[in-house]
Amino acid sequence: MAIPIAWGFATKALASTAQAPVKLGTAGTFAILSKTGVTDVYKSAVVGDVGTSPITGAAMLLTCGEVTGKIYVVDAAGPLPCAVNDATTLTAAVGDMQTAYLDAKGRTSPNFTELGAGEIGGLTLAPGLYKWGTDVLISTDVTLSGGPNDVWIFQVAGKLKQANGKRVTLAGGALAKNIFWQVADSVAIGTTAHFEGVVLGKTLVAVNTGASANSRLFAQTAVTLQMNAVTQPAP
Repeated sequence: MAIPIAWGFATKALASTAQAPVKLGTAGTFAILSKTGVTDVYKSAVVGDVGTSPITGAAMLLTCGEVTGKIYVVDAAGPLPCAVNDATTLTAAVGDMQTAYLDAKGRTSPNFTELGAGEIGGLTLAPGLYKWGTDVLISTDVTLSGGPNDVWIFQVAGKLKQANGKRVTLAGGALAKNIFWQVADSVAIGTTAHFEGVVLGKTLVAVNTGASANSRLFAQTAVTLQMNAVTQPAP
C-alpha cells in the first residue's frame, strides 16, 4: 500500500514561502530546559546541557551521571557535585526559549491547515508550515522528508500525543535541528517511541518509559523523564 504523502501542494507553495529556522538564541545550547523542574525515573541518558529556572535547583532530579553536559540551576540546591549555579545564564536561556515559542507560534501563511484532522501518523510530510487548531496525534510512524536546509514548523493549538512504540523518522537528509514543534498544550512522547525535532512546549513535556528523542525539549512548565535517551540535535 502506498504511503500517504503531504507533498504535491507543498512543493509549489514552498517556492515562495519556505520557512526560516526558529532562532533559539542562548537556549540553543540546552537539550532540556524548563521553568518548573525536570523530574526523572532513573536511569536516563541526556546528551547536552540541562537547566531549570526560575524554580529552585531542588526541582532538578537528574543526577550527574545521567547527563553528558552541564546541569544549570539558580541556587546551591542542584545535584552535587556537578550542578552549575548560574542564574544569569538560565534567565537569558529561558527568555530566549519563550521568544522562540512566540516566533514559531506567530508564523503566518501556513502551507497546510488542519492536515489529517490532526492525525499525522502514516504520512510523509514535506517541509513547510503546518497549523492545527486541535490536538495532533502520531498514532503510527510519520516521516519528514526533505533536504538538510529544509525547515518544518508545526503549530499545534492543542496537545501533541505520540503513541507507544511509534517513530518520527527523517528522510532525504532532513535534520532534527530544523524541525520545530510549537505546542500550546502538553506534549506526550509514548513508551519506547522515538521523536525528532525541537519541542517548544507551553506546558508539560512528558517523555514516557524507554522513549528516545533526538531533540531539544523546552517546556514553560516541567519536563518529565522515565528511563529515556535524549540527545540534542547535531548543529
